[in-house]
Amino acid sequence: MIKKAILFFTFFFVTYCYNQNKKDWSLNPKKIGVLYNYGSEDNFLFDDKDYTYSTNTLKLQAFYNLGTWRNFDFELIVQPQVQFLQHQLLNEFYVTPDQENYREKIAEFIQPKNMNLYGIEFGFAGKKELFKKLDLQASISLGFSYIDTRTERLAKGFTFIENFSLGFSYQIFKESFLYIGSNFGHVSNLNFQKPNDGYNILGIEIGYSFNI
Repeated sequence: MIKKAILFFTFFFVTYCYNQNKKDWSLNPKKIGVLYNYGSEDNFLFDDKDYTYSTNTLKLQAFYNLGTWRNFDFELIVQPQVQFLQHQLLNEFYVTPDQENYREKIAEFIQPKNMNLYGIEFGFAGKKELFKKLDLQASISLGFSYIDTRTERLAKGFTFIENFSLGFSYQIFKESFLYIGSNFGHVSNLNFQKPNDGYNILGIEIGYSFNI
């Protein structure tokens, strides 16, 4: 999944940058905003009995207009972020005896952990007007990040973050917008380090943005 996402975003950005060479394009965003997300693996899709994992994420957002196609408006969303994570290994047998220092790892990993992830994410969003001032919005995004604590599922260090979001954007004032939606998120490192089982979440999110 990550490899396909990387190929998609590589193709998208190369094509986009090539097209922008033909246009008078400004590096200034058309909107800026902030988004809060809460997500957890404890849901009807995942609910893994081996571990717990949840995240409180705060993203700053810069929106760039990519144009319109068949009544859809497209945006690039650049999102520096910090994620505050909670994790605990529940099944100590997840760490197997063939691993080096497995007893020490079990003792370390079964303790509840507060972790941080720092990253930047690039999203490709499409919006379609449903009613006056109300848009349906979907986005897919890929980011690069650093996680500051190792666990039985993911090594400390470089990671990828992926998200798919679906929600509604409502124009609350002339130049201001409220977004409410849900998202599926994934974190892993593409086997740059071991382990690389990663984390999956299902979350809810709320954002506020305004034209500049």
